[in-house]
Amino acid sequence: MNGPDYIKISYFSDLLCVWAYISQARVDELKSSFGARIQLDYRFIPVFGTVEHHIDKGWKARGGLAGYGEHVVKTCRDFPHVEVHPRIWQDDVPASSANVHLVLKAVQHLVSSGAIPDQHGSDLHGRSVFEEMMWRLRVAFFRDARNIARREVQLGLAGELGLPVDLIRVSIDDGTAMAGLCRDLDLCKEFAVGGSPTYVLNEGRQKLYGNVGYKIIAANVQEILHRPESQASWC
Repeated sequence: MNGPDYIKISYFSDLLCVWAYISQARVDELKSSFGARIQLDYRFIPVFGTVEHHIDKGWKARGGLAGYGEHVVKTCRDFPHVEVHPRIWQDDVPASSANVHLVLKAVQHLVSSGAIPDQHGSDLHGRSVFEEMMWRLRVAFFRDARNIARREVQLGLAGELGLPVDLIRVSIDDGTAMAGLCRDLDLCKEFAVGGSPTYVLNEGRQKLYGNVGYKIIAANVQEILHRPESQASWC
């Protein structure tokens, strides 16, 4: 007997996380390889919820923001499929990733409610309109060193993508986007997600965290898809 027709992958990331930026190519490859056999459920974790505290905690003795920025530049040299600005984390630094996640939850809600068509056009490189908005925000920060925590930057990118800026504002103002973000935080606790990026599969039984290679991710997906339905758990 075959396994399930499709599996859900809850994908937790922080927009300011360099490993999530690098891993986007793996997410795109998963979609390309497995198509309708996987359902990606995008969630956010505020690793950089308070940038000042996060950097002080890990980099205060290693050069602070400047030291961390140099680390990000060096890290990306090993991954030629991504571009990074030489002064990343140096000028007009975002205060928090949570503000970025909030606008994305607004877009996500508007797509799920049907207010924004769930497009997958060739002009979006095979991505949904939500995925493309998320990617453009990441590129704006890592490649262009823009402060994507600023609302004018977020809504400017949304407008360029043809999204209804007024509806996005309403979703933020009426609390709908915040409710979605709070649900993500609940799921972070429920699945014990500790960092970005994290793939949660098999109803939370399997978690892949950090700079995990594509073949490992794909092997886990294949194992679940082809597991016989009658196979009992070993636990």
